[in-house]
Amino acid sequence: MQNQSEETQPVHAILNGALAGFIGTVPMTIFMLLTQRFLPKGQHYDLPPELITKDIARKLHVRWHMSKGLVLLATLAAHFGYGATMGAIYAPIEESIPSSVEKRLPLPGLLQGILFGVLVWAGSYFALLPLLGISESGEREPAQRNLMMLAAHVVWGSTLGITAGALMPAHETSE
Repeated sequence: MQNQSEETQPVHAILNGALAGFIGTVPMTIFMLLTQRFLPKGQHYDLPPELITKDIARKLHVRWHMSKGLVLLATLAAHFGYGATMGAIYAPIEESIPSSVEKRLPLPGLLQGILFGVLVWAGSYFALLPLLGISESGEREPAQRNLMMLAAHVVWGSTLGITAGALMPAHETSE
Protein backbone atom coordinates (compact mmCIF):
# COMPACT_ATOMS: atom_id res chain seq x y z
CA MET A 1 0.00 0.00 0.00
CA GLN A 2 1.29 3.46 -0.90
CA ASN A 3 1.56 6.11 1.74
CA GLN A 4 -0.23 9.40 1.22
CA SER A 5 2.86 11.28 -0.01
CA GLU A 6 3.47 8.65 -2.72
CA GLU A 7 -0.18 8.88 -3.79
CA THR A 8 -0.14 12.69 -3.99
CA GLN A 9 3.26 12.91 -5.72
CA PRO A 10 1.79 12.78 -9.28
CA VAL A 11 -0.74 15.48 -8.32
CA HIS A 12 2.08 17.68 -6.99
CA ALA A 13 4.07 17.14 -10.18
CA ILE A 14 1.08 18.13 -12.32
CA LEU A 15 0.36 21.22 -10.21
CA ASN A 16 4.04 22.23 -10.19
CA GLY A 17 4.19 21.73 -13.94
CA ALA A 18 1.03 23.80 -14.44
CA LEU A 19 2.52 26.59 -12.32
CA ALA A 20 5.80 26.40 -14.26
CA GLY A 21 3.90 26.52 -17.57
CA PHE A 22 1.86 29.50 -16.38
CA ILE A 23 5.01 31.31 -15.25
CA GLY A 24 6.72 30.49 -18.55
CA THR A 25 3.89 32.17 -20.44
CA VAL A 26 4.81 35.55 -18.91
CA PRO A 27 8.23 35.99 -20.61
CA MET A 28 6.87 34.29 -23.73
CA THR A 29 4.08 36.85 -24.03
CA ILE A 30 6.48 39.74 -23.43
CA PHE A 31 8.86 38.29 -26.03
CA MET A 32 6.06 38.07 -28.62
CA LEU A 33 4.90 41.63 -27.96
CA LEU A 34 8.45 42.99 -28.21
CA THR A 35 9.54 41.04 -31.29
CA GLN A 36 6.34 41.53 -33.28
CA ARG A 37 7.50 45.06 -34.18
CA PHE A 38 10.56 43.62 -35.96
CA LEU A 39 8.46 41.61 -38.39
CA PRO A 40 8.00 42.95 -41.94
CA LYS A 41 5.32 45.66 -42.12
CA GLY A 42 2.64 43.40 -43.60
CA GLN A 43 3.00 40.99 -40.66
CA HIS A 44 2.12 43.36 -37.80
CA TYR A 45 -1.36 41.90 -37.42
CA ASP A 46 -2.69 40.22 -34.25
CA LEU A 47 -0.48 37.65 -32.56
CA PRO A 48 -1.45 33.96 -32.79
CA PRO A 49 -3.09 33.67 -29.35
CA GLU A 50 -5.52 36.48 -30.24
CA LEU A 51 -6.15 35.14 -33.75
CA ILE A 52 -6.85 31.69 -32.35
CA THR A 53 -9.19 33.09 -29.69
CA LYS A 54 -11.09 35.15 -32.26
CA ASP A 55 -11.36 32.17 -34.61
CA ILE A 56 -12.72 29.91 -31.86
CA ALA A 57 -15.15 32.65 -30.76
CA ARG A 58 -16.36 32.96 -34.38
CA LYS A 59 -16.87 29.20 -34.62
CA LEU A 60 -18.88 29.32 -31.37
CA HIS A 61 -20.93 32.24 -32.77
CA VAL A 62 -19.98 34.55 -29.87
CA ARG A 63 -17.27 36.71 -31.47
CA TRP A 64 -19.66 39.48 -32.49
CA HIS A 65 -20.85 39.80 -28.89
CA MET A 66 -17.33 40.31 -27.54
CA SER A 67 -15.89 43.76 -26.92
CA LYS A 68 -12.22 44.44 -27.58
CA GLY A 69 -11.56 44.16 -23.82
CA LEU A 70 -13.35 40.82 -23.61
CA VAL A 71 -11.35 39.50 -26.57
CA LEU A 72 -8.15 40.54 -24.77
CA LEU A 73 -9.30 38.91 -21.52
CA ALA A 74 -10.32 35.70 -23.34
CA THR A 75 -7.00 35.69 -25.23
CA LEU A 76 -4.95 36.03 -22.05
CA ALA A 77 -7.02 33.39 -20.24
CA ALA A 78 -6.70 30.96 -23.14
CA HIS A 79 -2.98 31.63 -23.66
CA PHE A 80 -2.04 31.29 -19.98
CA GLY A 81 -4.41 28.33 -19.61
CA TYR A 82 -2.79 26.54 -22.54
CA GLY A 83 0.68 27.29 -21.15
CA ALA A 84 -0.35 25.89 -17.77
CA THR A 85 -1.94 22.82 -19.38
CA MET A 86 1.19 22.07 -21.40
CA GLY A 87 3.26 22.53 -18.23
CA ALA A 88 0.98 20.07 -16.43
CA ILE A 89 1.69 17.57 -19.21
CA TYR A 90 5.45 18.27 -19.12
CA ALA A 91 5.99 17.62 -15.41
CA PRO A 92 4.89 13.95 -15.25
CA ILE A 93 6.79 13.22 -18.46
CA GLU A 94 9.93 14.83 -17.07
CA GLU A 95 9.57 13.00 -13.76
CA SER A 96 8.99 9.64 -15.45
CA ILE A 97 12.38 9.62 -17.17
CA PRO A 98 14.27 6.78 -15.47
CA SER A 99 17.44 7.80 -13.67
CA SER A 100 19.38 5.24 -15.72
CA VAL A 101 18.44 7.17 -18.88
CA GLU A 102 19.27 10.48 -17.22
CA LYS A 103 22.71 9.15 -16.28
CA ARG A 104 23.46 8.08 -19.86
CA LEU A 105 21.91 11.15 -21.47
CA PRO A 106 22.02 13.95 -18.93
CA LEU A 107 19.85 16.79 -20.17
CA PRO A 108 19.53 19.82 -17.89
CA GLY A 109 16.04 21.10 -17.15
CA LEU A 110 16.70 24.11 -19.38
CA LEU A 111 17.32 21.89 -22.42
CA GLN A 112 14.45 19.54 -21.55
CA GLY A 113 12.15 22.55 -21.37
CA ILE A 114 13.40 23.97 -24.66
CA LEU A 115 12.90 20.61 -26.37
CA PHE A 116 9.38 20.38 -24.96
CA GLY A 117 8.65 23.97 -26.01
CA VAL A 118 9.68 23.21 -29.59
CA LEU A 119 7.50 20.08 -29.55
CA VAL A 120 4.53 22.10 -28.24
CA TRP A 121 5.06 24.70 -30.99
CA ALA A 122 5.32 22.11 -33.77
CA GLY A 123 2.49 19.96 -32.43
CA SER A 124 0.17 22.91 -31.88
CA TYR A 125 0.79 24.93 -35.04
CA PHE A 126 1.34 22.10 -37.52
CA ALA A 127 -0.93 19.36 -36.14
CA LEU A 128 -3.52 20.40 -33.54
CA LEU A 129 -4.65 23.72 -35.05
CA PRO A 130 -4.97 22.34 -38.61
CA LEU A 131 -6.78 19.27 -37.25
CA LEU A 132 -9.25 21.54 -35.43
CA GLY A 133 -9.67 23.73 -38.51
CA ILE A 134 -8.27 26.80 -36.76
CA SER A 135 -7.06 29.40 -39.21
CA GLU A 136 -3.87 30.23 -37.32
CA SER A 137 -1.88 27.15 -38.34
CA GLY A 138 1.84 27.25 -39.05
CA GLU A 139 1.51 26.30 -42.68
CA ARG A 140 -0.59 29.42 -43.36
CA GLU A 141 1.80 31.84 -41.66
CA PRO A 142 4.83 33.59 -43.17
CA ALA A 143 8.24 32.16 -42.27
CA GLN A 144 9.19 35.18 -40.15
CA ARG A 145 6.10 34.83 -37.95
CA ASN A 146 6.74 31.09 -37.60
CA LEU A 147 10.32 31.84 -36.53
CA MET A 148 9.06 34.41 -34.02
CA MET A 149 6.64 31.86 -32.58
CA LEU A 150 9.30 29.15 -32.52
CA ALA A 151 11.61 31.50 -30.61
CA ALA A 152 8.73 32.43 -28.26
CA HIS A 153 8.24 28.72 -27.50
CA VAL A 154 11.97 28.39 -26.80
CA VAL A 155 11.57 31.23 -24.28
CA TRP A 156 8.51 29.49 -22.79
CA GLY A 157 10.22 26.08 -22.71
CA SER A 158 13.41 27.37 -21.12
CA THR A 159 11.42 29.11 -18.39
CA LEU A 160 9.26 26.01 -17.95
CA GLY A 161 12.29 23.73 -17.61
CA ILE A 162 14.09 25.97 -15.12
CA THR A 163 10.97 26.67 -13.06
CA ALA A 164 9.78 23.06 -13.03
CA GLY A 165 13.26 21.97 -11.96
CA ALA A 166 13.16 24.43 -9.08
CA LEU A 167 9.65 23.39 -8.01
CA MET A 168 10.02 19.61 -8.28
CA PRO A 169 12.15 17.51 -5.98
CA ALA A 170 15.21 15.81 -7.45
CA HIS A 171 14.76 12.30 -8.86
CA GLU A 172 15.65 9.30 -6.80
CA THR A 173 19.14 8.05 -7.56
CA SER A 174 18.22 4.36 -7.37
CA GLU A 175 15.72 2.41 -9.45
